[in-house]
Amino acid sequence: MANIVIVGSQWGDEGKGKIVDILSEYADIVARFQGGHNAGHTVCFDNKKYILHAIPTGILHPKKTCIIGNGVVVDPAALIQEIEELKGLGVEINSSNLRISKRAHLIMPYHRAFDLGREDKKGESKIGTTGRGIGPSYEDKVARMGLCAGDLLFEETLRTGLQNNLQEKNFILENFFHTSNLALDELLDRYKSYGDRLKSHLSDTSIIINQAIAAGKTIICEGAQGTMLDVDHGTYPFVTSSNCVSAQACIGLGFGPKCIDGVMGVVKAYTTRVGNGPFPTELKDKIGDKLREAGKEYGATTGRPRRCGWLDVAVLRHAIRVNGLQTIALTKLDVLDHLKSLKICTGYKWRSEILREFPAEIQVLNELTPVYEEIDGWEDVTHGIEYYEDLPQKTKDYVNRLRDLLDIDISMISTGYEREKTIFVPDSLLSQWLNVTIDKKLISSL
Repeated sequence: MANIVIVGSQWGDEGKGKIVDILSEYADIVARFQGGHNAGHTVCFDNKKYILHAIPTGILHPKKTCIIGNGVVVDPAALIQEIEELKGLGVEINSSNLRISKRAHLIMPYHRAFDLGREDKKGESKIGTTGRGIGPSYEDKVARMGLCAGDLLFEETLRTGLQNNLQEKNFILENFFHTSNLALDELLDRYKSYGDRLKSHLSDTSIIINQAIAAGKTIICEGAQGTMLDVDHGTYPFVTSSNCVSAQACIGLGFGPKCIDGVMGVVKAYTTRVGNGPFPTELKDKIGDKLREAGKEYGATTGRPRRCGWLDVAVLRHAIRVNGLQTIALTKLDVLDHLKSLKICTGYKWRSEILREFPAEIQVLNELTPVYEEIDGWEDVTHGIEYYEDLPQKTKDYVNRLRDLLDIDISMISTGYEREKTIFVPDSLLSQWLNVTIDKKLISSL
């Protein structure tokens, strides 16, 4: 038995989808604990690309139970579309392998309208939201005026909630955003139909998870986005609207912290960010462009180009601390293959000070400059290497330097998009947690 939380350690897009996909083979349950369909996890195998938004990555494995927890906000229309698209790719989805918390809050059309309207009014100060209604849905949850997935099963509850909300929402849409208001009956009919479509998937998922824990099952808790987009611990206000850190797994799935056996952070071998906000190591030059093209750094959900930069150890120290990370999976190492030299940010210079930790103040972040350590690149091919001993020595030097700077175990190294292009570091914490020797032949044949 092992209950493992997997989180992003930077600004998201670290490759969590592939890592969770591989580890799903060793799990009984894969559960998503926060965020919405603004996330995008990409998994490649058998010459197919699977892009998941709200559904946990474990759905690509037969006989696994996937859970969308109460901490997730759900757009029923987008979820139904995702289900149908995955079915079209041959993925089996039924009421047994996909369970949705009745307590998960719903994203409504007025949430999307508010999201887009606010961004438009901010002009150059916009945050860079995907416009999917995630933030406004969380706002209504906290304001105690949200609608939950379980409400889809009760027409009068749904009608009353919509009536109360539309009084306020339509007034703001018409008088502040100057857009069309929304009709109660049309919304009610639409969301009743979503309820009919999803009712067989709706459950009290906290009960399912706690029963599985009591039975000694293995659970992978899957986060979306990354630590630096956490609403409390990220680069506020340029963040998402939920907590992306490991502690949210307990809240967003409904189990106690004593049940967590391990926390793994996923770390990209360089750094990227989508949307606006501070990014100390951003490269606005040919190297940044080269990283973007080599790494195919375009959003899985929006297609937006990602900003690219050098690895930032101060960011990772912050992620290790606030998540309690015990080990990491290092991804996209092969993207650095053809660079002659590499830089690692070890801290920042701000005015007359050297900062070794990531600052909380947005004003400081806007003024600092990174302090770099430069090391040799390997100028050799690591793409597709599956065993640590086969890596070039200079690649090992980079990995070892990162391990020394962070003082943390490294369990996995990804050298390509496909499942089999993954190195499992011998005697790592991950193998101890799962109490297995990761079978490369098994991974290659999944």
